[in-house]
Amino acid sequence: MNDTDVSKQIQQMVRFIRQEAEEKANEISVSAEEEFQIEKLQLVEAEKKKVRQEYERKTKQVEVRKKIEYSMQLNASRIKVLQAQDDVVSGMKESASKALVKINSGDKNNYKKLLKGLIVQSLVRLKEPSVLLRCREMDVSVVKSVVEDAKREYTEKAKVRTPNVTIDNVHLPPPPTDSDPHRPSCSGGVVLASEDGKIVCDNTLDARLDVVFRQKLPEIRKQLFSKMDARTTY
Repeated sequence: MNDTDVSKQIQQMVRFIRQEAEEKANEISVSAEEEFQIEKLQLVEAEKKKVRQEYERKTKQVEVRKKIEYSMQLNASRIKVLQAQDDVVSGMKESASKALVKINSGDKNNYKKLLKGLIVQSLVRLKEPSVLLRCREMDVSVVKSVVEDAKREYTEKAKVRTPNVTIDNVHLPPPPTDSDPHRPSCSGGVVLASEDGKIVCDNTLDARLDVVFRQKLPEIRKQLFSKMDARTTY
C-alpha cells in the first residue's frame, strides 16, 4: 500500500468518525430537546395544577363567606321579625293593662262584685283557717264591705268553718300613672296569704293578666303571626 492509498484510507476514517460524531451529536441534541420539552410540559402542568387548586380554594372561600353572610343576614332578619312580633304582643299586653285600670274606675258595683269573687277564689285556693288580706289603700272600704259575704260564700262552698280574715295595714301599690310608669303599681284585686306567710295567693288583676297572657300567648301568636311566618319561611 503506497502513501496515496494510506492517505485515502485515513481520510475515509476521518469522514466516518466525523459522520458518527455528527450523528451522535444530533441524537444527543434531539434527545435533550425532547427531555427539555417533556420537563417544560411537566412544569407547565404543575403550575396549571397549582393555579387550579388556588382558584378552587379561593372559590370555596368565597362560597363559604357568602353562606356566612347570608346566614347572618337571615338571622338578623329573623331577629327583627321576632322583635317586631314581641313589640306587638307587648303593646297588646300594655293595652290590656290600661284597660284593667278602667275596671275599678268605672262601674263601682261591678268592681265590688269582682273583689268579692277574687276573695272567695283566694280562700278556696288557700284553704286556711286564718288569712291575711292585702289590697290597695283606695280599695280598703270596698273590701271591708264585701269580706263578710265572701267568707260566707266560701264557707258554704268549701263546707268548712268560717275563716278569720285580717285586712293588712300594709297596702298594695296604687294604680299605674302615665307620669311615672316605672314605679310599682297595682291595677286592683287582692293578695291573700296564710297566717305564717308561707302560702300566698296573688289574685291581683295584674297577676291574673300575666297568667292569662302566658297561657294564651301561643294562641295569640298563632292568630297574629301564622300567616306572616308562612310568608317569611326560608
